[in-house]
Amino acid sequence: MFECSMSKIERFTVCIQWIDLSFVERKRTPEWAIQVGIRCLLAGMSLRDDSKFLDKLGVQRGHVAIHKWMQKAELQPISAVSADQIAVDEKVIRVTGDDYWLYGAVDPETNEILHVRLFSTTTKQTTRWFLSDLHRRYQLDNVEFLVDDADYLVNVLVEEGYRFQMISYGNRNAIERIF
Repeated sequence: MFECSMSKIERFTVCIQWIDLSFVERKRTPEWAIQVGIRCLLAGMSLRDDSKFLDKLGVQRGHVAIHKWMQKAELQPISAVSADQIAVDEKVIRVTGDDYWLYGAVDPETNEILHVRLFSTTTKQTTRWFLSDLHRRYQLDNVEFLVDDADYLVNVLVEEGYRFQMISYGNRNAIERIF
């Protein structure tokens, strides 16, 4: 079990005081724990894993409470994406002897990684989940996806009515450089 001494808690409060917690009405949760919870979400941790992490630090809060902190803090990432093209690809990677499929989306003009997701399998449904997350996060109504000939990716783009171009050079190289 993870033990948290007071000196560790003090270190949390020193390095993360930039989060404005004026939204906190009740003092049920220590401010350092709210800040840690929000920072973990910003770093990409899931709500449930964030809840488990805080539990290890001695603060028991559910994932719904943590989600509300994030909403009230108004620190949701804001996209600067304005391009009309996004390079998207999937790649199989091996982690501890198992194959996983890494999906990624990159703005080819800035090389900014827009979205990354890892799945234990690749299917039409996992591809839909990835594209749905990407679309919801950046509200990409008029974007054209730049893709290679990845089967599931192309099939789902066709079925869902997305605009796309199959190319293996030019702007699509942005995702290849990242992978």
